[in-house]
Amino acid sequence: MARTLQAVRGMNDILPTESSAWQYLEDTLRDVVQAYGYREIRMPLVEKTELFKRSIGEVTDIVEKEMYTFDDRNGDSLTLRPEGTASCVRACMEQGLLHNQVQRLWYAGPMFRHERPQKGRYRQFHQVGVEAFGMGGPDIDAEMIFMTARMWERLGLKGAVLQINSLGTSAARAEYRTALVAWLRNHEAALDDDSRRRLESNPLRILDSKNPEMQSLIDAAPRLPDYLDEESRLHFSALCEMLDQAGLAYEVNPRLVRGLDYYSRTVFEWVTDQLGAQGTICAGGRYDGLVEQLGGKPTAAIGFALGLERLLALLEAGGVELPANAPHVYLVLNGEQGVQQGMVFAEKLRAALPGLRMLSNCGNGSFKSQFKRADKSGADYALVLGDDEAAKGVLLLKPLRNKAEQEVLSAEQVPARLGELLALT
Repeated sequence: MARTLQAVRGMNDILPTESSAWQYLEDTLRDVVQAYGYREIRMPLVEKTELFKRSIGEVTDIVEKEMYTFDDRNGDSLTLRPEGTASCVRACMEQGLLHNQVQRLWYAGPMFRHERPQKGRYRQFHQVGVEAFGMGGPDIDAEMIFMTARMWERLGLKGAVLQINSLGTSAARAEYRTALVAWLRNHEAALDDDSRRRLESNPLRILDSKNPEMQSLIDAAPRLPDYLDEESRLHFSALCEMLDQAGLAYEVNPRLVRGLDYYSRTVFEWVTDQLGAQGTICAGGRYDGLVEQLGGKPTAAIGFALGLERLLALLEAGGVELPANAPHVYLVLNGEQGVQQGMVFAEKLRAALPGLRMLSNCGNGSFKSQFKRADKSGADYALVLGDDEAAKGVLLLKPLRNKAEQEVLSAEQVPARLGELLALT
């Protein structure tokens, strides 16, 4: 007997019982970003590998360990996108969207990283990303952060903490990098293997180590804010002033460096400990040098991304009630005339009530079995049309979630009555 095929480890099916929660989350996030005037862009799942090596950095964990990379039939090295910012920048450059223009864009879809699968972290995962180009002031930084806070408000998400920092300009980071490496070399014996590997290639990531034995060493290391250039200091101060005036709580975390090489100046994360160890649910920041790094003209840019799997898990852990999208009505049909007239009537009813979710019984079945299906579907009401009702030109409207009396309605009365009961127009 042939072995049953299974999905690739870390790449999961989203079942019908789960998809309504996904739809609700996606719809809510889309409503928020579009309320701020952002427009959707859609990019390919596969890009040339060079794009991610040049943007993310060849010595990052993503490029070194986690990308799904392969040669196609033409011998070109291609990669399933591990994140969305580089693809968005490439698309904007290629399509001429950055020439003497500002852009506010968003996208959603799957990303791919070959990580060890665990709750909230998968090899195929889904993100919503938001990017803005051509605006160099702290006002757009504040708008991005306000937008994320509004997302949490709309979703009923509690307990997320905003952490912010400034990485300064590339020159300021280079000066800090030199000082940090010199200090770490004097304490190299206390570094773990991963930190020793990063000491030359990406020393700022050592500050992001989750190894408990490294924390006292990290706390004593030189601080990036002490090396900020004056312009970056003023930029960050203005951002903090806007957050303060808006009453948005935050923590300045001088160890917040972000995992990708292209970030500069403002960086931020929303973190939570409600899923066990502290985890990031949304992260972003400025990347003013990335467009030029990829061959374009210097362009101010900022963006953020949030992971949908982790956000859904957090909403569920917080007891947020997510909609099931059950049908409003189950149409019970019985007998030859009941079925024939019922299928036609169903289309007229859907046309009269565009917001109606109605599940029509197909495949016959006794009244008893159909009512079992109706109850299992989660519908609020059953509409019954058998041969007897068809002969009389009526339908029975039976409540399924309360003990109200059933009603006998003519076909003409049904749309108005359902619209009234379900608050549909």
